[in-house]
Amino acid sequence: MPRPAAVTETPPEAATGAPAGDGEDVFGPGLITGAADDDPSGIATYSQAGAQFRFGLAWTLLLTTPLMIAVQLISARIGYITRRGLAANMAHACPRWLTVAVVAGLVVANTINIAADVSAMAEVSRLLLGGPQWAYVLAFGGLSAAAQIWLSYEKTVRVLKYLTLVLFAYVAVVLMVNVPWTRALHEAARPWQSLAGGSGKAYAAMVVAMLGTTISPYLFFWQATQEVEDDKRRCAGRRDHDDASVKRHLRCIRRDTCVGMGLSNGIALCIVLAAAVTLNLHGHTDVHSSAEAAQALEPVAGRGALMLFGLGVIGTGLLAIPVLAGSAAYAVSEIFGWREGLSRRFQSARGFYSIILGATLLGTALSLFQVDAMSALVWSAVVNGVIAVPVMVVLMMIGSSETLMGRFVVPRLVRVLGWAATAVMAAAAVAMFATMAF
Repeated sequence: MPRPAAVTETPPEAATGAPAGDGEDVFGPGLITGAADDDPSGIATYSQAGAQFRFGLAWTLLLTTPLMIAVQLISARIGYITRRGLAANMAHACPRWLTVAVVAGLVVANTINIAADVSAMAEVSRLLLGGPQWAYVLAFGGLSAAAQIWLSYEKTVRVLKYLTLVLFAYVAVVLMVNVPWTRALHEAARPWQSLAGGSGKAYAAMVVAMLGTTISPYLFFWQATQEVEDDKRRCAGRRDHDDASVKRHLRCIRRDTCVGMGLSNGIALCIVLAAAVTLNLHGHTDVHSSAEAAQALEPVAGRGALMLFGLGVIGTGLLAIPVLAGSAAYAVSEIFGWREGLSRRFQSARGFYSIILGATLLGTALSLFQVDAMSALVWSAVVNGVIAVPVMVVLMMIGSSETLMGRFVVPRLVRVLGWAATAVMAAAAVAMFATMAF
C-alpha cells in the first residue's frame, strides 16, 4: 500500500547521501534527540534536584521514561508516515493562528535555552581552563553556527552521534563517588519524606521542572523532522514503500527511540545521584548552574570527576544547540512554506538557515550580557509549559487520524501512554503557574 500522505519535494542534495536500499541505520534521530535532552540547562535542573532533595526526586525519571518514549514515538511516526514535520502537520490540522502562536513560542523558548546552554559551556570552560568567559561564549556560539551552515547533513548527524558518547562521563562520575545505594533506593521509593520541613512548594516546583526538562516541545519537532530527512536520504527520490518496508522501519524507530530516551533518563539519574552525594550530603543544597555543580565535585571526588563533568557539559551543549536552533528553523520554515532541511545547502534554503543563525547568534548575544542562567531556565520553562499541552493534544489527534496516517495510526498502548503524558504535562503546567502565583 502506498504511504498515505503526499511526499514533499526531495532536494537534489539528498541524492548525494547514502544509496537507496533497505538497509537501516541502527540508531539515528531517537538517539540524538534523547541525548540532546540532557543539555547544560537540563544538567543544572537535575543537579539542583539532587542538591536540594537528595534522592527524593528519582521517581520522576522512572515516571517520565515510558511517557517520554511514547510521545517521541508518536512524533517520529508522524514524521515518517506523513513525510512532513510536526509544524506542517499542525498547519493542516489547526487554525493558522494557533500554529503560528505555538511556533513563535517554540522559537522564543529555544533561543532562551540556547543562551542558557552557551553560558553554561562558557562558565565550565573558564573553570577548567581559565581566561575570560566572553571569549568562550563567542567561540561556542560561532562554532555552533558555522557547523550547522557548512557541514553536510550526513556529517552533522555523524558528529551529533559521536557527541552522544560524552553522556557516559556522568556514568563515570557516579562510579567515582560513593553512592549509598540502600539509602538512595529507600528515599526514591518514599518521596513524601522529602516534604518534611515545610518544603512542599519548592518540591512541587522542582517536580514541574523535572517534567518540563524531560518532556520538551522542541524534542517533538526535531525528531519528526529528522525522520523526514532520514527518509529522503535513504530513499533518494523513491516515493512509495510497501507495507513490509514501512513496518520494518517503524520497528527501527521504536528501537532507536527506546534506546535514546532510556539513555537520556538514565544519564539524568546519574546526574541526580552525583549531585546528591557531592552536594546535598555535604551541606550544599542550592545550585545556580551546571558549572557550580561541576565545581562542587572536586573536593569530594577529585579533579578527574570535575574534568569529566565539565567535558560532559561542553559536549552536551555542542549537541543540544543544533537541535534547539534546528527544531525552530524547521518549524518556522514549514508554516511559511520555505525550503528547509539540513540536507540542503545554504543557497537553496536561505530562510531556514537564517532562522538557525538568528536563534544561535541571538542566544550567544544574550550570553554575552551575562544572562542569569537560572532565570533563563525559568522563562524557558514557562514558555514550554504554555505550548507543550496544545502541541501534545494536536500530536495525539494527528497520530490517531486515519486520514493522515492511513493504516499506520499510532498503536493503542502508545496512544494511552501519549494521552497520559499529555495529562501529566497539563497538570505540571497548572502546578507551575500555581507555584509562580503563590
